[in-house]
Amino acid sequence: MGRRILNDALRSMVNAERRGKAMVELKPISTLIWLKFLIGYIKDFQVYDPHRVGRITVELQGRINDCKALTHRKDIKARDLEAYRLQTLPTHQWGYVVITTPDGVLDHEEAIKKNVGGQVLGYFH
Repeated sequence: MGRRILNDALRSMVNAERRGKAMVELKPISTLIWLKFLIGYIKDFQVYDPHRVGRITVELQGRINDCKALTHRKDIKARDLEAYRLQTLPTHQWGYVVITTPDGVLDHEEAIKKNVGGQVLGYFH
């Protein structure tokens, strides 16, 4: 259930940016939608009532080209992260692969530094 909610949230942000909107409201939310890894791509976000269905209001900057959450389970080892990033992202300069690890939700750079693997949640660029 959480991955579908994450995918819907990411697609809503991409669609709002393509329409030129400055804000988007995401609901329902799950524990996977903590958008701290998108800092630099979004201005700010506010979480309202996280213990219930809840919602998140996101201020957009216009920098997200594409975001996708994988709805299937994709396990990846620490040594395969760089190859996966090169295969998935269209450019070498920017974009992130988001991974859930035993150390929490990390982007691919932090996971490589900590030498941990996990499940790929999705990517954005």
